[in-house]
Amino acid sequence: MKTAVLVLVVVALAALAAGAAAWTKRGGEPPADSTSPKPVSAEPGKDSLMNSKDQAGKGEASARKISRAAYDVTPLSKTRVEELAKKLTAEEAAVILSKGTERAFCGNLVDNKKDGAYVCRLCGLPLFASDAKFDSGTGWPSFFQPFDKDHVAYEHDTSLGMTRTEILCARCEAHLGHVFEDGPRPTGLRFCLNSVSLEFVEKGAAWPEASRPIETQAAYFAGGCFWGVEDRFQQTPGVVEAVSGYMGGHLLNPTYKQVCNEDTGHAETVMITFDPRTITYTELLAKFFRYHDPTQLNRQGPDYGEQYRSAIFSSSAEQEEEAKRFIAEQQASNPKYKSRKIVTQVIGAARAGKFYPAEDYHQDYHAKHGGHCAMPEDD
Repeated sequence: MKTAVLVLVVVALAALAAGAAAWTKRGGEPPADSTSPKPVSAEPGKDSLMNSKDQAGKGEASARKISRAAYDVTPLSKTRVEELAKKLTAEEAAVILSKGTERAFCGNLVDNKKDGAYVCRLCGLPLFASDAKFDSGTGWPSFFQPFDKDHVAYEHDTSLGMTRTEILCARCEAHLGHVFEDGPRPTGLRFCLNSVSLEFVEKGAAWPEASRPIETQAAYFAGGCFWGVEDRFQQTPGVVEAVSGYMGGHLLNPTYKQVCNEDTGHAETVMITFDPRTITYTELLAKFFRYHDPTQLNRQGPDYGEQYRSAIFSSSAEQEEEAKRFIAEQQASNPKYKSRKIVTQVIGAARAGKFYPAEDYHQDYHAKHGGHCAMPEDD
C-alpha cells in the first residue's frame, strides 16, 4: 500500500516541479569534518523569510529549543543579551544592536576564503558555513544558505523607503544583514551579511564554548512504516532530529527496494537524536509505545512483513536493560496489554548492526507533502 501511495505522490510532484520557485529549493548539506560541529542544509520558504520576530522568540526565554544541528537556540533573555553586549565596540554595537550597515568592501570577512564557520559575534551561535559562501560582488560576505535554518530568524524591514527581509540571530536577535532572492543555486537566495556581526572559526581550530553543540544521545526504534514514526518523533519535545533508515539486517547499504523485496533482515527504523536534559530514554520508550502498536507481529496496520516489525535497537547495555525493564513493566501492569502480548524485540548494541539512512525522498516525508501525523492523546 505504501509503495502505491508513493508512486502517485512522486508522479504528482513531478508535474508540479517545473513551477517550483527558488524559495522552495533545498540546498545540499554542507560536508562536515570530524572536528567541527555539523552544519545542516536549510532553505527558508518565502513564508518563513517574511515571518516576524516571533520566530526568534522575542522576550524572555521559555521552553528549551534545540536545532537539528544540536544547538541550544532557546531565545536569550533581555538581561543576558545586555550582558553580552558589554563586550561590543561602538562600531559593532551600531550594527548588531542598532541595525546599522557597514560600508561595502570594508568588512574583514568579505574576501575570506578559508574553510570554517561564521558564528554570531554576540552569542557565538554558528550561522553560516564556508562552503555556502560565494562572491556576490556586492562588497558584503554572501551565503546561499544558513548553517541551520533554525539558527536565523527574519523580520520585515521597511526602512530606506523599501521592503526588505532582515536576518537576525535566532538566539540573541543580533542584526546580521538582509536576504534577497538573487542568489545562486541550489537555493536562489543571497544572505548578505555584515562582517562586524560575525566571527570566523577556522576549520580544525577549537570551537569557543558558546559555539559548541549540546551533548545528545541516540536511540533507534522500529515501529512499522518509518514515515509516521519519524514524523511523530520530530514533533516530540526534546528530540533534536529523527532520521528514517534501515537496521537489524545483514546486507550492506540496503536500498528501500531490497528491504521490501529481498530477505535482508532489516526493519524500517528511525534514528532518534535526543536531548537527555529535556527527555529521558524511558520517556522516549513510552512515546514509542504510543506511536505504534507493540502487539502486532511483523506488521503495523495495513503494512505487513518482517521489515515492519516492532523493535528497539539499543545503543548501549544501559539502554538494553532499560528497554527490557520497560516492556516487562508494561506487560505486567498496563491494562492495555492485559490480554495482548507485547512482541517488540529488544536487540543489543552488539547485535543491532549499523544504521543505514533511507533514501532522501523518505526523509521528512509527511512534512514535505503538506502535513503531519496526528499525535495520539495521552493515556
